[in-house]
Amino acid sequence: QVQLVESGGGFVHPGGLLRLSCAASGLLIRIYDMGWYRQAPGKQRELVASITNDGKTNYADSAKGRFTISRDNAKNTVFLQMNSLKPEDTAVYYCYSEVRNVGSAEINPYWGQGTQVTVSS
Repeated sequence: QVQLVESGGGFVHPGGLLRLSCAASGLLIRIYDMGWYRQAPGKQRELVASITNDGKTNYADSAKGRFTISRDNAKNTVFLQMNSLKPEDTAVYYCYSEVRNVGSAEINPYWGQGTQVTVSS
């Protein structure tokens, strides 16, 4: 089965930076959209950034100008470079990928386990 493994979260002071990585592995034909969601305690999970298979990107208003999403298709990996971090960015960040599996015509979503990002003085 497909597995998404995230890394790069941690603790950082306001104004700092982090780079999140998410690698997909398993029996898959191809990966379509990839992206990052985040969820803070007591809040709904929200889309932070996404990127299509051909490189088209989309960002939440709160992320524009500070975050950059990119992907390495050869390694089935998506990245999120987060600069100028604010306390409001504190959340668990979840990677997702839209995947077509071997033996299936369906495109199914997969989620990573989540990585904690804490921005605090």
